[in-house]
Amino acid sequence: MKIKNDMIILDSDPLIRTKSEPVTLPLTKEDEELLQAMITYVRNSQDEEIAEKEGLRPAVGIAAIQLGIPKQLIAVSVPTENGSDEFALANPKIIAESVQNAYLAQGEGCLSVLEEHEGLVYRHARITVTGYDLLRKDMIRVRASGYTAICLQHEIDHLSGTLFYDHINKTDPWKEDPEAMVIG
Repeated sequence: MKIKNDMIILDSDPLIRTKSEPVTLPLTKEDEELLQAMITYVRNSQDEEIAEKEGLRPAVGIAAIQLGIPKQLIAVSVPTENGSDEFALANPKIIAESVQNAYLAQGEGCLSVLEEHEGLVYRHARITVTGYDLLRKDMIRVRASGYTAICLQHEIDHLSGTLFYDHINKTDPWKEDPEAMVIG
């Protein structure tokens, strides 16, 4: 399976708000192929040459529901100083989160959201996530902070039908949280 941009549903499609269902473990061949295609899409979207050749929009993550498939599957690849934080997770769950918030200085974006939504998107600065990781072929427990934590929360939100702009304060989109960690 190869994911192309025209397979990604937009926020105008009510399906994007669907609550995703857990998948069975061990993964079926179909779910494994889907998750592998998802991480491949994210990786390729970050490679300028491949992205230009295949017309991919840059991404750090994708959820199966963005392909119209309501299954609890997410793929994340966050570039870091030492390479990248990569996860291809089935049934991810946030089991712990910090009290301190964090947000991206330039705001968040999404493959399923074409128009700009200005405002601060507050998320937890640190989280602990569990789930089955296809890349490690095992159940994992990962502690993430900063940009990686924000990306994981963004993708996990998709599993409940939540989009990043749902977190923006409707009456005061730029409301400050002096305790929050600013990323980027």
